Amino acid sequence: MLDQNPAADEITRHGAYVCLRLANASSARAAGAVAIGALADKLGFAGEFAARGAPSAASIAFLRRSEATAGEIADDDLQHADAVIHVAAPAAPPVSDFCDEAARRLGVVGRLQVLRGVGRPKAYTGAAMNAFAYAHAVVQQPGTVMPHGFLIPMSKTPAWWAKDWMERHTYFLPRYDDAGRMISEGHALAAAAGIPCLLRRTYKSETEPAAEGRYDFLTYFECADADVPVFHRVCANLRDVVRNPEWKFVREGPTWHGRRVASWPELFWEPAP
Repeated sequence: MLDQNPAADEITRHGAYVCLRLANASSARAAGAVAIGALADKLGFAGEFAARGAPSAASIAFLRRSEATAGEIADDDLQHADAVIHVAAPAAPPVSDFCDEAARRLGVVGRLQVLRGVGRPKAYTGAAMNAFAYAHAVVQQPGTVMPHGFLIPMSKTPAWWAKDWMERHTYFLPRYDDAGRMISEGHALAAAAGIPCLLRRTYKSETEPAAEGRYDFLTYFECADADVPVFHRVCANLRDVVRNPEWKFVREGPTWHGRRVASWPELFWEPAP
């Protein structure tokens, strides 16, 4: 009975991050000439760069590498990726078709890694938590307003998946001693500073836990220039296992930071000084 989570099997969206690591510096010109934009148009993907609010049913985004830092899970293909494409749709076929064809076209200019996941309904959110967090969450803004994108894949340990869903739920809330003093903030309070300024998007593995060698979660954030320090502060809060005991069960891949651009060729233009 305790293992029954009614939201666990419902899929609301399919998404993928196509990570391109160029073969060498001279490959950028050839990569920019690949007709990725035409492929996106053919499959019905609309650009996210100008989106305000909910993206189109089928959407695509392009991010150019700024920097990346290693995580506990080694992943050179993501850490050293020069560009990341995000595609998402309500059904799996257009996402699969895009990833397969993009891999065929781009395989001659570099190495690709495709990270895929699915969107599911919120699993631990009642009315009160929705009012605290999601009712005030920032929605997607144009790339000119929120130019930064951060991709952080992660997995939970076997000890986490051994817990029933009710016990997992307790890690998202504060904990108190017998005198009513808060002894840990939990996930919700540790991340609270990001609610009004960080767009968050999470894809989950189709199975829980994910298959060997795959991530359980693909987490992604967008923010404005002024809010980059908030992003890093929220990450530090979540990683503090005294403040947020949940993170004892988390293993992160690299934190990849890119800047959003409007089109595929812009990924390979020389950035303005």
